[in-house]
Amino acid sequence: MFLAEQAGDVVGFTLLYPSFSSISLRPIWVLNDLYVLPGCRRNGVGRALLRRARRYARETRAEYLTLETAVDNPARSLYESEGWVRDVSFLHYERRA
Repeated sequence: MFLAEQAGDVVGFTLLYPSFSSISLRPIWVLNDLYVLPGCRRNGVGRALLRRARRYARETRAEYLTLETAVDNPARSLYESEGWVRDVSFLHYERRA
């Protein structure tokens, strides 16, 4: 977990979960959460958290980072501006337990 602080207050966080690529035999990081307080959005906090996550992935020699988000999430433009690419090769399935 990485926290973003301003004037000693936490204003955002990102949470990474570990996974593993059996093909490359390297770690994968799942960016499960990226949250910034509404009043602090659009001023670089989310971008800084994404960049910190990427730096951590490099430090741990990860094969890649992955994330899922809602199709109507306005943060998609942030992800894409930071080089994240929408997957068009795979479908995502889920089933309630």
